[in-house]
Amino acid sequence: MPLTSDPPVDQTAPDQTVPEQTVPEQTVSQQAGPPPADDPAALKVVPVRHPWRWAAIVVTAVLIAQFVHGLVTNPAWEWGVFAQFFTAETVLRAVWVTLQLTVYGTALGFALGIVLAFMRLSASPFLRWVAFGYIWAFRSIPLIVQLLFWFNLAYLYKRLDFGIPFGPGFVHVDTMGLVGAMGAAVLGLALHQAAYAAEIVRGGVLAVDGGQLEAAAALGIPRLRQLRRIVLPQAARSILPNATNEVISLFKGTSIVSVMAIGELFYQVQVIYGRNGRVVPLLMVATAWYVLLTTVLSVLQYYVERHFSKGATR
Repeated sequence: MPLTSDPPVDQTAPDQTVPEQTVPEQTVSQQAGPPPADDPAALKVVPVRHPWRWAAIVVTAVLIAQFVHGLVTNPAWEWGVFAQFFTAETVLRAVWVTLQLTVYGTALGFALGIVLAFMRLSASPFLRWVAFGYIWAFRSIPLIVQLLFWFNLAYLYKRLDFGIPFGPGFVHVDTMGLVGAMGAAVLGLALHQAAYAAEIVRGGVLAVDGGQLEAAAALGIPRLRQLRRIVLPQAARSILPNATNEVISLFKGTSIVSVMAIGELFYQVQVIYGRNGRVVPLLMVATAWYVLLTTVLSVLQYYVERHFSKGATR
């Protein structure tokens, strides 16, 4: 019986493997079934609804629309009289006086306030207590009382003597014509403003990291240059918002000098409606000028703040 054997295997033939069949991902996911209930992918995202917010918007819009409609249709506002006196020569002169009082009071007040702020930050106890006493006194006394004191300086002191303290005087100055109404107003506003400006500047300086002064001192930078080039530019970012609020408050607060018969905006408006009896439209004239100039100051504040905030993270 002949023997049989397997056919010879070709050793030179390449290794042939069966390719692995790939299953589409969609088929795998379908076979896996739905995700479990606690899977975040199975949760339905529903946006938060704010029904009361929309209700408040609707109510506010209706109130604003009613107010504007009343301004336009109510004849008691007398917009014709308003237009007549808004650019009147007497009103424009009064606006100029108001701006002068604001500029002089702000410049002198902040100049003195910076000195008082660094006196409070001084290492000398005497300077600290002098500055604290000034700030305490001028923040405690109402502005109208301060103005009336300066306006009646001649009543309190007939003359001022300059010479040896508690001794004879060599130069005598009559106080009757020394301080007029405008001078008393500027002096009172500036001294009052200095007390608040000192605290604003002191707060801004304290907001600067003390390590920067230590680094500047280690580099040998003089003290005055440290304040001018390092401390004040950084402190300005904290000082400017509060300082602008004080300037705007002073601008509107100049109306208080009307008790001294100075022809600023509010006093002039009072004089005009005292003659023609048109109280409401004349008050709107003063209001419109205050709003207009306050808006200009706010725009200036924005650009000055943007200048000093260069390189700062907002």
